[in-house]
Amino acid sequence: MKYRIILTTLMAGSLLMAKAQDKAKPEDTEVWDPIPKVVTPGEHCGDAPSDAIVLFDGKNLDEWVQNSDGSPAKWDVHDGILTVNKNYGNIETKRKFTNYQLHIEWREPSDLEGEGQGRGNSGVFLASIGKGDAGYELQVLDSYKNKTYTNGMAGSLYKQAIPLANPARPDGQWQTYDVIWTAPTFNEDGSLKTPAYATVFFNGVLVEDHFELKGPTLYIGKPQYKAHGPSPIKLQAHGDKSKPLSFRNIWVREL
Repeated sequence: MKYRIILTTLMAGSLLMAKAQDKAKPEDTEVWDPIPKVVTPGEHCGDAPSDAIVLFDGKNLDEWVQNSDGSPAKWDVHDGILTVNKNYGNIETKRKFTNYQLHIEWREPSDLEGEGQGRGNSGVFLASIGKGDAGYELQVLDSYKNKTYTNGMAGSLYKQAIPLANPARPDGQWQTYDVIWTAPTFNEDGSLKTPAYATVFFNGVLVEDHFELKGPTLYIGKPQYKAHGPSPIKLQAHGDKSKPLSFRNIWVREL
């Protein structure tokens, strides 16, 4: 008897839902507000859209400072290209960011020498939280037929996330990172509220899919969070002996 009552109730409910669906109109599920803002895309793929902050347009380093002391950035700008100058160390943006979309293009020199981590090493720190190599690093490295540990190859979130694929191009060719960065948040007592996430497209190929970071990058040991706020984006002047690589067309959209 109990099961018969349950079955009858379920059938009655299904009948009511069916009748309600019969009376439904397409307009019932149309949403007209809010209206998304208009953003004009770049003329070509990879060009900055109308609401982007252009961090490097090939002309100057007005948006950048030295990470070590905040003085004007001293890397080399020539023919629309920014090249690492290892004599001066890392550079970072004057502006601080929280959540954003980043586009950046990079190129290893065509006559690159070395192997493993010593072959065109650099990094894009998605949030710089101190001097030197402190922050959350997206690795830049020659990964075209260059063997190294997989959580340290190009497209990796260094020492945390192995890329889902290896779409690296040979030396001398321009390569592209498109990144969605969600910054971590912290409670008033400094404890972690929500972790950082990163989605990365490498040469148009998804290599990190909303990966949850365990904390800032560490070369040795396990990462752990320490409270911080909005942060600059940093580019690394790595101490390897290979010739320096170059960057161009860097822009960011705050989310």
